[in-house]
Amino acid sequence: MAMGKKGDEQVGLFVPYHQMRSAGHPFYQALDAILRDAGFDKYAEKLCSRFYHPVTGRPGLAPGNYFRSLLVGYFEGIDSERGIAWRLADSLSLRDFLGLPTDKAPPDHSTISRTRRLIDEETHQEIFTWVLGLLSKNDLLKGKTIGVDATTLEANAALRSIVRRDDFRSYQEFLTDLAKASGISTPTREDLARIDRKRKKKGSNEEWVNPHDPDAQISKMKDGSTHLAHKQEHAVDMDSGAVVAMTLHGGVAGDTSTIEKTLDAADENLKKARETGDASKTRESGEEAVGDKGYHSKRVMVDLALAGRRSYISEPTRGRQTWEGEAAEREAVYANRRRKNGLRGQCLMRRRGEMLERSFAHVLETGGMRRTHLRFHYNIAKRMLIHVAGFNLGLLMRKRFGVGTPRGLQGRLAAAIAAFVALLDLIGELLVVSGYPQPADLPAISDSTWLTPELVAA
Repeated sequence: MAMGKKGDEQVGLFVPYHQMRSAGHPFYQALDAILRDAGFDKYAEKLCSRFYHPVTGRPGLAPGNYFRSLLVGYFEGIDSERGIAWRLADSLSLRDFLGLPTDKAPPDHSTISRTRRLIDEETHQEIFTWVLGLLSKNDLLKGKTIGVDATTLEANAALRSIVRRDDFRSYQEFLTDLAKASGISTPTREDLARIDRKRKKKGSNEEWVNPHDPDAQISKMKDGSTHLAHKQEHAVDMDSGAVVAMTLHGGVAGDTSTIEKTLDAADENLKKARETGDASKTRESGEEAVGDKGYHSKRVMVDLALAGRRSYISEPTRGRQTWEGEAAEREAVYANRRRKNGLRGQCLMRRRGEMLERSFAHVLETGGMRRTHLRFHYNIAKRMLIHVAGFNLGLLMRKRFGVGTPRGLQGRLAAAIAAFVALLDLIGELLVVSGYPQPADLPAISDSTWLTPELVAA
């Protein structure tokens, strides 16, 4: 046999059709079947028809394929629309998931971005609640106990671009003026750094803003660094782990000031999910609220009690408090303390970390959205709503097929082989203990070293 050399192959004029198609990814085939059976594409086209002209204009990206492309961003862990477009162009399996014919190219990043700008945030919210209705039909949405937690997103804006709110001077210009006012006519970089170290409250959001993304705020991140950031808050169904609401706030917004908006959004989404899902399995509103000690305050306890919610919120150590003229606050705080320390409260406290942190781990870490490539809350919310909807669809996929992401299929064959080898070892030990002889020309059943890679591949 002669050795082949790279570049010797002659490019054919025609390609057989079967070479242009793939066997398809089993995860995306199953997800496509779920979406098609539920009428997702028809629903998306009807919902987005008002954004397109009925006659004139070039053919645009089908709304169903636009939302499917953003779902691919979640399942593949891609943070940018440019990356999504590259992945769609690179994979025949994903072309099948979008239902694209052989002679039609997948959407490029500019088409995806243009469609995102065309479709408003409310429509993305409708798609999110449609997925919640699908979970309700499959008994994956209870809505009785709602857990709330928040995290920070690094904004697509740099600290060096911030300007003063009053006169729009840059940070460098502001420090230079301070140095000149202190008597340094031509300040050096060392002079500016020394003056900056001595200043207090130099990162105040009341004084500074990024002109390219006013929604981003100077925030302290979890790793201790300082960046422009946004705050993302999730309301999670504590029974199934589904995210029933997602809201965005400024990076330094306090938890006690945002919990009411998030819980109200969760109630509204639950009502809409009941309309398209199973009203007998989903509550109209959350009856119980679970949170960490960052959400604890007298006002929050009273507001939750007035809204008819039973609170299970961790209480920070504040020492002895005075309740003069605050009878309602005292009753609400003490009632929350009794519930939190009860049997059900302790159970919810143990599940809080698992249920609430899981959505952030999937959406932001493996989903690749810890740092956003979009600016302004209305733009970020569009991408995040579909990203979180993909997380909820993963719960449905896990219930039906045992796998919630395409990466979950990796290692399944190795795990099956390991289980088979362990079974062989157990059978061998039982035979040895029972005294059954083994043929001399065969390896011992309990010795799994004979399972070579070549045999596994065969």
